[in-house]
Amino acid sequence: MANLTKRDLVVRISNETGMVQQDVLNVIQRTLDYLTDSLADGNTVELRNFGVFEIKLRKARVGRNPNKPQSDVPIPPRAVVKFKPGKEMKAKVSQLSEKMAAPQAPGATSKV
Repeated sequence: MANLTKRDLVVRISNETGMVQQDVLNVIQRTLDYLTDSLADGNTVELRNFGVFEIKLRKARVGRNPNKPQSDVPIPPRAVVKFKPGKEMKAKVSQLSEKMAAPQAPGATSKV
């Protein structure tokens, strides 16, 4: 499976709409900037049928250095972005789990 990049989005949207790639890139980048700025201000971003991005505060905790397990490492509290998928995304992704669980054809090798 391949990853979807911003460049892939620009090319696909440009091909489907006939818009110039630079214009599509500007719109996508502006959208991402607005989403980032809103989250950085502590706001929740809701994109219907796609999902909700929200800021959660992780509590301070004590961690361990795997190279020196005897020493504790204090980890300060920090804000993190959490994503909760929307109904349509959940439905489409759940179809993937059905495909992945389907038995493979005889002689096919699985990627591990």
